[in-house]
Amino acid sequence: MKRLATRLALSHILVVAVGSVVAFLLSRTLAPALYDQMQQRGPRPGQGASFRQQLIESVDLALLIGALAGVVVATVLGVVIAVRFTRPVHQLQEAARRMAAGDYAVEVPDAPSQELGDLAVDLQALGASLAGTEARRVRLLGDVAHELRTPLTVVGGYVEGMLDGVVPTDAKHLTLIGREVSRMRRLAEDLASLSRSQEVGVELRRTRIDVAATVAEAAERLRPQADDAGVRLAVAGAPAWAHADPERLAQVVTNLVGNALRAVSRGGSVAVDTTAADGWVRVDVRDDGVGLAAEDLERIFERFYRVDHRHADRRGGGSGIGLTIARQIARAHGGDLVAQSNGQGQGALFTLTLPAAG
Repeated sequence: MKRLATRLALSHILVVAVGSVVAFLLSRTLAPALYDQMQQRGPRPGQGASFRQQLIESVDLALLIGALAGVVVATVLGVVIAVRFTRPVHQLQEAARRMAAGDYAVEVPDAPSQELGDLAVDLQALGASLAGTEARRVRLLGDVAHELRTPLTVVGGYVEGMLDGVVPTDAKHLTLIGREVSRMRRLAEDLASLSRSQEVGVELRRTRIDVAATVAEAAERLRPQADDAGVRLAVAGAPAWAHADPERLAQVVTNLVGNALRAVSRGGSVAVDTTAADGWVRVDVRDDGVGLAAEDLERIFERFYRVDHRHADRRGGGSGIGLTIARQIARAHGGDLVAQSNGQGQGALFTLTLPAAG
């Protein structure tokens, strides 16, 4: 009874049945009375007093009146049922219009039929999704403004100081300005990469590669950074073949190892290991740094989300986009990127999986 098709069919049957019953009862009631009136009035001029003729005329008139009454009753009942059926549709339309106008918190009314009820549930979910998207958009604008404000303030302060002669124009201060400019350039590149990946998908140039060799090459590029930070970087792995984009894979590894180096204190360690088993290539990046809370294991892959570790030895910070792009690259390859940690202060493990080449 809750399905829309069933309710529509039953409503049509009800309208026809009520109209037919009204026409039958009225005709049956009027036919004898009309016949009696004809008998009392007598035959019309020029016609004989035929019993058959009077009966036919009285029945025809009764049927005509009954049919007209049945049509009127059926029409009124049909209008009432139509209004009842269309009311929830109009309510859903109004809710959709309010969502289109930006009111994502509108309450979608329940519908009597299953189909309209499912549509109401989907519309409510759409509103929640749009509200989340709008909140992320606002947060994105705020985060981008914050990310740009800090280096611009530093650069502006140094430049103003140099113009006033308070800050010397030497290599040390120019290096600091260059570092902030690099930070803004990195943010712009990350935003461009994220925008391209979301609009047209991650572009891959696949070829059959030894993942272990590609991972080792990318990780070794960061060894000077690890040595400067006093962090032990261990890279190991047996040959593991996959159809992948070597540049994109190196981008993921560079991001993971760079994050690990920033999360580890002086004297800590970062280990990169590549293995292959059960048709999958697995790249593990493990560190003994500040770790992650359980609620952050998925949120770190959201755009611009960054964990506030408040760690004394933590050096710098990323834009909060790198892990988002890294996971998109992994999933574009048919694999995934996940994080594990026993909690804050217990280190973290990032695992990249790729389908192995047959």
